[in-house]
Amino acid sequence: MSKPLRYIVVGAGMSGILAAVRLKQQGIDDFTVYEKGESIGGTWRENRYPGLTCDVPAHNYTYSFAPHAGWSAFYAPGPEIRDYFEKVVDDFGVRSHLRLNSNVTACEWDGARWNVEIEDGTKDSADIVIAASGVLHHINMPAIEGIESFAGDMFHSARWNYDVSTAGKRIGVIGNGSTGVQIVTALSQQDCEIVHFQRSPQWIMPVQQFAYSDEDRAQFASDPSRIEALRNGDEYWGGIRRFNEAIIDPDSPAMEEIERLCRENLETSVRDPELREKLRPDYRAACKRLIYSWGYYDAAQRPNVAIEVGRIARIEPEGVRMADGTFYELDVIALATGFRADRFIRPTRVIGRDAIDLDDVWRERPSAHYAVTIPGFPNFFMLNGPTGPVGNFSLIDIAERQWDYIEQLLEPIRSGAKAQVECRSDAFDDYNERRTLAARDTIFGSGCTSWYLDKDGVPLTWPWSYDAFAEAMEKPRLGDFAYA
Repeated sequence: MSKPLRYIVVGAGMSGILAAVRLKQQGIDDFTVYEKGESIGGTWRENRYPGLTCDVPAHNYTYSFAPHAGWSAFYAPGPEIRDYFEKVVDDFGVRSHLRLNSNVTACEWDGARWNVEIEDGTKDSADIVIAASGVLHHINMPAIEGIESFAGDMFHSARWNYDVSTAGKRIGVIGNGSTGVQIVTALSQQDCEIVHFQRSPQWIMPVQQFAYSDEDRAQFASDPSRIEALRNGDEYWGGIRRFNEAIIDPDSPAMEEIERLCRENLETSVRDPELREKLRPDYRAACKRLIYSWGYYDAAQRPNVAIEVGRIARIEPEGVRMADGTFYELDVIALATGFRADRFIRPTRVIGRDAIDLDDVWRERPSAHYAVTIPGFPNFFMLNGPTGPVGNFSLIDIAERQWDYIEQLLEPIRSGAKAQVECRSDAFDDYNERRTLAARDTIFGSGCTSWYLDKDGVPLTWPWSYDAFAEAMEKPRLGDFAYA
């Protein structure tokens, strides 16, 4: 006879919505999704900057159970992705399980259940906690001298202030990951002047963006097999496997091909030799998260855009002073400086068995066994947790595979045969040792700085193939777990 279980899900971004829908599909209604924000969407709620676009093809950045015929373009803009998540919440009837403006401040295991505290004083408890807090939600403010002194308008890209007009303004964009590249590309087509401050130039992988016509969308709606052909086609998955091979083997033909494409893109797209050299990175392609863009090099060559690759000395009331003395007078500064990617569920206080504090477990670096479980934290599971696969592919697919893995681990508990499950310490240590050694040899460890690296310069990523991760998620190695 099955045992009724109560679930608490932390976060209503992509992974939290997935967990809610999967629970609902299993006929489970005793669950609550606590979300710190005023709406759902996770990173797609946090980010609302000009030019926001997903760099995974739209039909691949959808849940397998919720294909969507209405995407406007091959790469979907951020507002459409937010709307898609809202639609999924309503289509699958999980909105009543959401508690918005409910920041989880503590999760504590009492030996049998998890006791959860919300910032407003609410208390709750559950048999199972799913940490679906995501990675990109704690904004990273740069440590630049004088940043508080700026007299103009300044905001982080995840707090874009649309009340501030950009028309006719002098705008400085600091940071050149995907966010900085997208902002500059979008603003370059407007009536403003832009200085793009780059800590280091980025390799740009050329891709083609195109709109879907009304006829395309009608065909997707009438024949869902057209969507599945895109989702499962060789063009997409061939690219994923090529990219993955390049990550884990920097000397592979796949990496040679990626570097050739990026190099040719720079050489053929940027006409001015001086600007071309400014935009040439001094590290290997994909060492940082590879930028996919169909318009940045065009933007960088527009007369209203200046590229600055020197070191910023300080920010002054009227603008930015470079280390060489150059001064840029600015009206607006946009900080495209990313997020603190080492936080995950923190600063929520998570206390496991025998009063183990997650902050202590993660003192050296955040880690989870196959990115899902942590020893000492029974019935606590992560979606897209630390050491999972990252790259230019869909994290929705990763989360769905992890959910299937979690469901299998929970079978003995749902049946009533067992009450709790956690990863064994020896399995966790073995995984970390193997992963750390392998991660050092990936392209992410080849000599650049990036948000993939921990404080010791070790990539916090899955260092093996995508197929290896899929295989690991198909069936848990039950010997790695302790049931009670």
